Amino acid sequence: MRQLFLRFEHASTALATALACAMMAIAASLGLWQIITRFIIERPAEWTEVLIRFSLIWMVFLGIPLAFRIGAMVSVDVLYRWSGPRLRRVFDVLVTVASLTLLAVIVWIGWDYAVRGRVQTVIGLEGVSMFWAYLALPVGGVFSAIAVIGNFLDPKRLELESAQ
Repeated sequence: MRQLFLRFEHASTALATALACAMMAIAASLGLWQIITRFIIERPAEWTEVLIRFSLIWMVFLGIPLAFRIGAMVSVDVLYRWSGPRLRRVFDVLVTVASLTLLAVIVWIGWDYAVRGRVQTVIGLEGVSMFWAYLALPVGGVFSAIAVIGNFLDPKRLELESAQ
């Protein structure tokens, strides 16, 4: 069961990371297009600014699972290094519970924002609902929760190990 979950977590974190990279590429491409339309064509495309902002928001929330998975988000480095194996496991449990609690709040409030914002349209993109921007919070939160559980089951402390 553990290995099955870890395979699922690996696939979901890889998907979230790929989508985060795509969002970064979209933001960079739109930024380049905005420069071209503003300074070369001299007819700025106002809609690009809004889409860049949305893609960066999605990029951040889809990139967080990778940071959780490699152990780079929440760490208590000094206490972890000075403690024994049993106390380290206690720290792992505390960090996992705190992270999952925070992510549950983000998913809950993010979904509420998304549902409430579905009637609001985006300035510059009047046909697009704010639902799609706010949806980044619960989607990123779910991907992150899966990564947090994966890190608890199979800890990777790449940031802690590289600091030593």
